[in-house]
Amino acid sequence: MINKTITILGSTGSIGQQTLEVADHLGMSVIALTAYKNVELLKEQERDFHPDVTIVGSEEGGEDAIIDIAKSSDADIIVTAITGEAGLKPTLAALETGRRVALANKEPLVCAGELVMETARKHNTEIIPVDSEHSAIFQCLHCCAGRESDRPKQIKKLMLTASGGPFRNKTPAELRDITPEQALKHPNWTMGKMVTINSATMMNKGLEIIEAMHLFNVKPEQIEVILHPQSIIHSMVEFTDGMIIAQLSHPDMRMPIQYALTYPGRTQGLTRSLDPTKLSGLTFEKPNPDIFPCLALAYRAAKAGTKACAAMNRANEEAVGLFLKNEIPFTDIPVLIEKALNELI
Repeated sequence: MINKTITILGSTGSIGQQTLEVADHLGMSVIALTAYKNVELLKEQERDFHPDVTIVGSEEGGEDAIIDIAKSSDADIIVTAITGEAGLKPTLAALETGRRVALANKEPLVCAGELVMETARKHNTEIIPVDSEHSAIFQCLHCCAGRESDRPKQIKKLMLTASGGPFRNKTPAELRDITPEQALKHPNWTMGKMVTINSATMMNKGLEIIEAMHLFNVKPEQIEVILHPQSIIHSMVEFTDGMIIAQLSHPDMRMPIQYALTYPGRTQGLTRSLDPTKLSGLTFEKPNPDIFPCLALAYRAAKAGTKACAAMNRANEEAVGLFLKNEIPFTDIPVLIEKALNELI
């Protein structure tokens, strides 16, 4: 049993639901839950977990109430799992509390990385990343890099692994006829629609490049993306002495979620143990830029700065929305993103 309390911003999404599963497993008390518009699921969660407060936000309103919940939360840990740019203001509000923030959405760091990290420093707030890749890097650094202030100087390269999604072996011509139904079938992970499409285009990894820059205080050129279809190694760190440290586990988001909730301790989890003798083989390859043009766009935005990153993220969200509604082909997602960047830089 973990004697801690938790608030979850975005409890009805994929990460929010898995966080509740982990919190229940750990015996944690739920203080507050917020959702975007899935009222029925939120009601179920309210019946099951008995939070003090539940809030529903939507395009018509509710954002201020969610921000107030974040600001006033007296939970030990605030999990920010609101998808997209809508998560920025609640995340900043959570950081202002000085309580641990388990950061599960990329967009706050992508759109306002300097502001997010400065807010955390100002309020002495601990940020624990929930993304499997950034959790892996965090764990490698925590185990092997000494004092936090020394870690950036010891990093030679961060290696973000990516499964390559469902279209790793497609040709550029084949991608044009991809349907939303096909793109939403990820081979290894169970995620929300936006994240799953981002994984198929590799924009998800592009966002993670920007996220890693801010979390670990490194330059874009110190971050490499490597395709690893088995999703067993979740990321690696190469240190200045040439040593590479990796984190391995089954592809199950409940593991990095639990680590964010129990850090620096560990306890029995919900995920089965990894038996290396039963692995059929681990393979690695460089991503094909013709299949994944979003990666180059993300590096371009990362080098250009915050405004370019925010513009890229907004263009991506709009493009993915159009694709999911069958209004543009899959291959037009990077075209629209590049157009947005060209107008800015």
